[in-house]
Amino acid sequence: MFEESIQKILDNFMIDYYGVADISEYESEIVKYGGELVAGYPRAISMGIVFPSTIVEHLNDCNNTVKIEYDHCYEVINNRLDNVASIISSYINKEGYRALPISAAERVNSDYINAAFSHKIAARLAGHGWIGKNCLLITPDHGPRVRWISILTDAPLSVTGKKIEQRCGSCMACVKICPTKSLHGRNYKEGEEREERFDVKKCDKYFNEMKNDEKVPVCGMCLYVCPYGRKKD
Repeated sequence: MFEESIQKILDNFMIDYYGVADISEYESEIVKYGGELVAGYPRAISMGIVFPSTIVEHLNDCNNTVKIEYDHCYEVINNRLDNVASIISSYINKEGYRALPISAAERVNSDYINAAFSHKIAARLAGHGWIGKNCLLITPDHGPRVRWISILTDAPLSVTGKKIEQRCGSCMACVKICPTKSLHGRNYKEGEEREERFDVKKCDKYFNEMKNDEKVPVCGMCLYVCPYGRKKD
């Protein structure tokens, strides 16, 4: 009944991905970046909404209209995720358990450029996909074209899925198309620092420069080019 009630909420918000991850063995890494706020939660609910391909497929056009629509879609999807995470967290709290919704897009550290908790970790451990060379969560069906959110909880939810092995192989499409050359072309390795794979500050600088030039701060090339997200013939 408990999980059935959560599923009804998910259906109402048209959530495309839902899973529960056991994050207990990653406690030290989680606390390292999120502090005591995120400590002591054994599980994480992972939820995702797919970006419309009708927009992502045009990101390479460098069209200002496309960028405006993508930017708007990005914000709307984040708001949907934040809303459903808030509602589910309230439901879990009323059932007597702890729940901490982690915002879809807010940063807590401007120097390291990170959120309070990694949505990618939750999504990966819930069996949704793997972390690719673009440092995004890659799903088999939609590639990286998914926005994620997480809820940390001690509610007795059934853990779903298993870790999916790396499937990027020798593909370097995201590395080659990156306008800032921020991606180093390395496959994800547990315990390895993000900077070994991705120069996040160089990427962030690119977005800030667009804002300073009064341009729409949109790139999305690593979403656009990934073979797992491209339209199938």
